[in-house]
Amino acid sequence: MLKILDWYILKRYLFTFLMMLLLFIPIGITVNLAEKIGKILEREVPFPAVAQYYLDFTIYFANLLFPIFLFLSVIWFTSKLANNTEIVAFLSSGVSFSRFLRPYLIGASIVAAFALLLGLYLAPKASKGFNEFKYKYLKSSKSVVQTQNIYRQVNDNDFIYVSNFNPSTRQGSSFTLEHFEGNKLKYKISATSIMYLDSIYRLTNYSKRIIGDHGDILESQRRFDTLFAFDVEDLTPVEYIAETLQYGELNRFIEKEKKRGSSNIGRYEVVKHKKWSLPVSIFILTIIAVAVSSIKRRGGMGVNLAFGITIAMVYVFFDKVFGVMAEQSDFSPIIAVWFPNLVFGILAGYLLYNAKR
Repeated sequence: MLKILDWYILKRYLFTFLMMLLLFIPIGITVNLAEKIGKILEREVPFPAVAQYYLDFTIYFANLLFPIFLFLSVIWFTSKLANNTEIVAFLSSGVSFSRFLRPYLIGASIVAAFALLLGLYLAPKASKGFNEFKYKYLKSSKSVVQTQNIYRQVNDNDFIYVSNFNPSTRQGSSFTLEHFEGNKLKYKISATSIMYLDSIYRLTNYSKRIIGDHGDILESQRRFDTLFAFDVEDLTPVEYIAETLQYGELNRFIEKEKKRGSSNIGRYEVVKHKKWSLPVSIFILTIIAVAVSSIKRRGGMGVNLAFGITIAMVYVFFDKVFGVMAEQSDFSPIIAVWFPNLVFGILAGYLLYNAKR
């Protein structure tokens, strides 16, 4: 009896979730295509590129809204069980509510494992293709690299600063390089402009001050070609680069950018922590959905769905607001990412306690 119950609920759990994905993803593609079709035709985008874009879009879209799809699907089929008095029959046969919840948690474990695999390895590749297409064909005029007040630590000894940088011309203004040994400044290079030409950098109005124990040595040239231990890509990483890196690559990239004094560390850390918070949210939202929809209500399934959609909207609101706070300020990325799960975890415990009663 109990094994039959487990398989019955587990199959409904996974099947309804799959149907929810298959229902909403084509809708998402259709809406996106209707919005972008004008630019796609205007810029004569090749069909293979469009097809690859929507394949990447499917993975990107599914990864982004995984918990919400699951939440609504659990509310849907659990409400049907409640309206058909199947849950009453299960509990009347001596099955405890905790035991009734077990197949839901098994299903959540399966979906969470897939979500983790998707977030760590598959979604980054899809995100790269999705964003590259978007900025190449749909938002080509929008800058996605840092071009103002660039400050980097390029290695253990060298720090650079550029006030403005143009990626298309590979030219920057007000360039400075400071070389330290230990905590002592050894020399400083300044130039009114810097330009990358093939494998060399050309400095205009170049000057170099070498710090000596008995006086400084000054060098200057109107134009000076040289080599540096950094390249243009290191100077200006794109805004969405963290989304395109697998977990190991992302950790190494964040450590590298911390040494360089990047101002986008909060953005990168949010992406990193969301890879782990999303699978946890699947368990939390599953418990909330079961607790809310397992009771037969006078308004039927519509009341449960309305309540579920409200909770989903509040969850997305919390997630977006705190994510933006971490990206745009010194607010802790860990708190920003995990706070919605903490709040809704407490709500899940409260609703589960009342449902058991």
